[in-house]
Amino acid sequence: MTYWVLKALLTPVLRFFYRVRVEGLEHVPAEGPVILASNHVSFCDSIFLPMVLRRRVTFVAKAEYFDDPKTAWFFRAVGQIPIKRDGGSASEGALAAARGVLEAGGVFGIYPEGTRSPDGRLYRGHTGVARLAMQCRCPIVPVAMIGTKEAQPIGQVVPNLFVPITIRIGRPVTDDRMQHRASDRLALRDITDEVMYELQSLSGQEYVPTYAKRNGAETAEAGAGPPTRIQSIGPPPELASVS
Repeated sequence: MTYWVLKALLTPVLRFFYRVRVEGLEHVPAEGPVILASNHVSFCDSIFLPMVLRRRVTFVAKAEYFDDPKTAWFFRAVGQIPIKRDGGSASEGALAAARGVLEAGGVFGIYPEGTRSPDGRLYRGHTGVARLAMQCRCPIVPVAMIGTKEAQPIGQVVPNLFVPITIRIGRPVTDDRMQHRASDRLALRDITDEVMYELQSLSGQEYVPTYAKRNGAETAEAGAGPPTRIQSIGPPPELASVS
């Protein structure tokens, strides 16, 4: 109930202060489990995306938000799931809660990059998004957040007003690979790279074939490269210089 009350209160306020444009809303199923996989360039991504959807969206949020009294009430009120980003059993517990959302037919939002982009580029995706989709047999809908970085840059507490924001929703990623075992590493990487390809196409961000670190550094994985569809058709001009 609190989720819908906050949504009803915040939506007209946000629409007054921001020019929000939504494209592709018809790609979000009206019912049934679905994963929304979004790029992540600002704290306010998790506010604007639920605002434009008729269905409730549950995200995981870093545990630090639940430890801070200034933010804990909000994240608890909207039913977000705390996750410790150092991994281990706490992270697995959060993913188990995410599976619960999907198995109940809900909408789960996730940022495959694992953290906010330190510089506005799109980084290599972690395979948790594909693992969830394969375990729960549900589609992944790619979502590009455009303009939220300018509305609230990293480190800025007070957001900038009257910034145009576009939320671009792509076609669901779903095919016979979803029937593979969730332990199939090749299938996990293939699906994840497909999602990142779609996010790059929707957002226009430069793609970086390394994982983003929270301190802004990058970490490479052996064999890391552009998403598989980019490799198969040749990289777009903005990716040609990425090594």
